[in-house]
Amino acid sequence: MKPVRVLTIAGSDSGGGAGIQADLKTITVLGGFGMSVVTALTAQNTLGVHGIHEVPPEFVAAQFDAVATDIGVDAAKTGMLANSEIIRVVAGKVREYGIEKLVVDPVMAAKGGMALIREEAKRILIAELIPLALVLTPNIPEAEVLSGMRIETLADMKEAARIIRNLGAGNVVVKGGHLAGDAVDLLYDGRDFREFRSPRIATEDTHGTGCTYSAAIATGLALGRDVAGAVAEAKLYINEALRHAWRLGGGHGPTNHLAPLFASGVVAAGNEHHAETGAAGKSAGRSHDREPNP
Repeated sequence: MKPVRVLTIAGSDSGGGAGIQADLKTITVLGGFGMSVVTALTAQNTLGVHGIHEVPPEFVAAQFDAVATDIGVDAAKTGMLANSEIIRVVAGKVREYGIEKLVVDPVMAAKGGMALIREEAKRILIAELIPLALVLTPNIPEAEVLSGMRIETLADMKEAARIIRNLGAGNVVVKGGHLAGDAVDLLYDGRDFREFRSPRIATEDTHGTGCTYSAAIATGLALGRDVAGAVAEAKLYINEALRHAWRLGGGHGPTNHLAPLFASGVVAAGNEHHAETGAAGKSAGRSHDREPNP
């Protein structure tokens, strides 16, 4: 029996909470075989992004070819794509290898505000990559950029989803985590809206939530779920990852990608140990004046 093959095309997070590190953990825990095309290296931790090194476009292409020609790809997701050349390469490879189950997470900025994509690259993202997406997963700030409108209510989310879908994506999931109240994500398939609602979890440890969510959706698609089913399962997974989030570092700690194992009690004792030691480390870390987390 072969596992489903899920490719993440994204940047590396040296802190392990976001980017390809978060994606590969998510894919593995949810039952897939994770592969990666690294588009950028970041010097990053829970406090911020301290440096970015973009991978040459020709090496992005070489990684893609190496994986796709030998192992194959059942579903893929994109994350940080820093420049126009990389976006063009990725879009070309998606078309070349006929990858239909593509989740595009339109990463534009880190939590601390540092830009993760150049301004001119946004136009290429919209023109060349978004039309290839089966699922597009913008958060509220990203949806505001893509739709050109302010989003403050659920009604605004619906209007923005309509506008964004006209860019060519098959389905749009506008993530409502930046709004007040329950965490409501909105799926629009061009005809119907579907809400995925959950109580907001009180935690500051939210680093990598967007990466994790989109990787979970891609894995669900690879496993044969329809879009609504993949989003529903991803929503449950990210909620558990937040509920059992790691207390690490002096800023926004990472979500816990092993959450299903913690929920089953397999590694509960380890979680308690790390929660205690992580909380102490976080308290110490906050005594330093550093830049905010991405």
